[in-house]
Amino acid sequence: MSLVDELKSAVTPRAALLVVGVLALQLLFIASYVGALHHPKPTDVPFGVVAPQPVTGPLVERLEKLPGDPLDPRAVASADAARDQILNRDIDGALIVDPVGRTDTLLVASGGGTVLSSTLEKMFTTIEGAQGRTVRTVDVAPASPGDFDGLSAFYLVVGWCVGGYICAAILAISAGSRPANPHRAIIRLGALAVYSLLGGLGGAIIVGPILNALPGSVAALWGLGTLVVFSVGAATLALQSVFGIVGIGLAILLVVVAGNPSAGGAFPLPMLPPFWKAIGPALPPGAGTWAARSIAYFKGNDMTASMLVLSAWAVVGAAVTLLMSSLKRQPETEPIAAELGETKA
Repeated sequence: MSLVDELKSAVTPRAALLVVGVLALQLLFIASYVGALHHPKPTDVPFGVVAPQPVTGPLVERLEKLPGDPLDPRAVASADAARDQILNRDIDGALIVDPVGRTDTLLVASGGGTVLSSTLEKMFTTIEGAQGRTVRTVDVAPASPGDFDGLSAFYLVVGWCVGGYICAAILAISAGSRPANPHRAIIRLGALAVYSLLGGLGGAIIVGPILNALPGSVAALWGLGTLVVFSVGAATLALQSVFGIVGIGLAILLVVVAGNPSAGGAFPLPMLPPFWKAIGPALPPGAGTWAARSIAYFKGNDMTASMLVLSAWAVVGAAVTLLMSSLKRQPETEPIAAELGETKA
């Protein structure tokens, strides 16, 4: 055979299309991560202002007019109310103006992201200095000493997500992307559920008792981890059922390419560009990171939306997998499964 004939035989059109798809995925990965993280800046950060009545209005108005709109300021009745709103995750910081002295207090919560809290500190050091005042910073929800830059929750969730789609991918590679019948689909979902329980527990124990990276309830983190792993795995099974082996690439596109840089891990959501800031909470990495930080540092507050997002991914993914397994189809052989079978033979 000539070299051209060998090339045509070795590189099938399907393989060529898959390689092109991988190249596109690679470029999207670079564009997404660099686009989201190369120039972080605060935008519309929910921020409280506690000040005497004559000062509150002008101060809020002045903060609203800062160049680049870094803050979304609102008046708060008292210092205690500001602390409560931060712990409830309604605001990310607050300035408490001293009515008699020249030293004001900045409340932050580094457990929600140390980059944001340090950015607020630098910003108000400059703002207060321009007014001839000083500021002292009080961290009302500090990151754990073992949680460098507040990234442990993010990496924990990334690990759970990776486990979810790899487990689903292995199930597809070993026995075909679409389950042969509803019973097989139930078996796959059951196996994924068991894997999710083990993966959730393992992650919670590693970041808690073993490494002391995150405080908070191990049981709560276990439950969250189980849901994160299962939601990502179920979504991957569903995509494989609809699109075949290409569904694994689509799962990576959603979870890794789009989900990880928009999760608010390296930089909290208020510091991300608008596109990533908008999609992050709707994807498993973002929902999981928010919930993990809530468990670790904010007494489990403001988790409802994140848990609903993860539950929706899990329920819809399982439902699509079951639906696709019940549809009649012509017998087919998945290329990877077939190659494995030939190897065994």
